[in-house]
Amino acid sequence: MKHKQPVSALVVIYTTALDVLLLERADHPGYWQSVTGSRDDEEPLSQTAAREAFEETGLKAEDFKLIDWKFQNDYEIYPVWRHRYAPGVTQNTEHVFGLELPEKKPVKISPREHLAYVWLPWQEAAEKCFSPTNRAMILQLPERVRG
Repeated sequence: MKHKQPVSALVVIYTTALDVLLLERADHPGYWQSVTGSRDDEEPLSQTAAREAFEETGLKAEDFKLIDWKFQNDYEIYPVWRHRYAPGVTQNTEHVFGLELPEKKPVKISPREHLAYVWLPWQEAAEKCFSPTNRAMILQLPERVRG
């Protein structure tokens, strides 16, 4: 098995009205999050963000507005997911992107990765999100969009 890189993209998908898309993890029902995934090889991080958005939702980033927020979170990988990384790897660097849509769109989730999706106003999405870094990025959304 090829190990995942401890470098990832977090993609907060939102509408101009600040509704946020959350996905429920198939491997942990009740855990809601934005699109996220590890970089493949040496691909540019914007390509990681676009690829993960498409793989997890069917949305093509090039059809919308993908924005590099030029922000990264360094965090400890949850022990339950460390087996996906090389032995001894415990930290991940997450690069944050926003994907702005004009309105809510239906998405096509991968049943292997997610059980459901929901569009919520940004405050409710932040409350529902299990990841502290994901929650923090959603809470910054109004400043980043209107700032």
